[in-house]
Amino acid sequence: MTRFAGIPRDAVDFYVELADHNTREWFALNKDRYERSVREPVLALTDALADEFGEAKVFRPHVDVRFRNDKTPLKTEQGAVAQPWEGTGYYLSLSAEGLMTGGGSMHQQPDQLTRYRTAVDADISGDELAQIVATLRRKGFQIGGEVLKTRPRGVPEDHPRLELQRHKGIIAWRERGVPDWLDSPAVVRHVREDWRAIRPLADWFAAYVGPSTQPRPTRGSVRAR
Repeated sequence: MTRFAGIPRDAVDFYVELADHNTREWFALNKDRYERSVREPVLALTDALADEFGEAKVFRPHVDVRFRNDKTPLKTEQGAVAQPWEGTGYYLSLSAEGLMTGGGSMHQQPDQLTRYRTAVDADISGDELAQIVATLRRKGFQIGGEVLKTRPRGVPEDHPRLELQRHKGIIAWRERGVPDWLDSPAVVRHVREDWRAIRPLADWFAAYVGPSTQPRPTRGSVRAR
């Protein structure tokens, strides 16, 4: 393999143009460009990070439209995720807005959610998570994830970590845009730094929540509250 040179700026241009030409016909004409400017550089980037974060999954460009009203055939971003178990790990994406890095726990099964809320309720582990989230915010990360509009059942109104209790997953992310280093080997160092900053969050979920032991829910099943 040749030395990784970074992510071409044409990767961003590809998605800018895709916004106006999201058809299978346009993609067929630009498939070689997608492979060269988007998929192959993202694969090379995740390979360069695999020594520390594990092998990543690079998502396919096509949308599964079978269960969607929107039949637009192509994803508007190229995503990749390195995760020790499904739903928890490290993420990056390329889109018309540029590079985004992130990670955490994207979604949890009912058994994970029970363990999560128990850990948030306990002072030691709950305060640890609150400090991790506060540190990430100070470093410029946004904090999000699926959040209940009201408090969970059984959680008092005056719970000291009510905001965290309302979460059904926590993710941290940073919008990097189109920096000068995007098309240089330095992109590996910057993504590595962001993922390292997120690692305490991923490690917290590893220590107190862990992977689900339940079968995945089927469509239409009741979700945990």
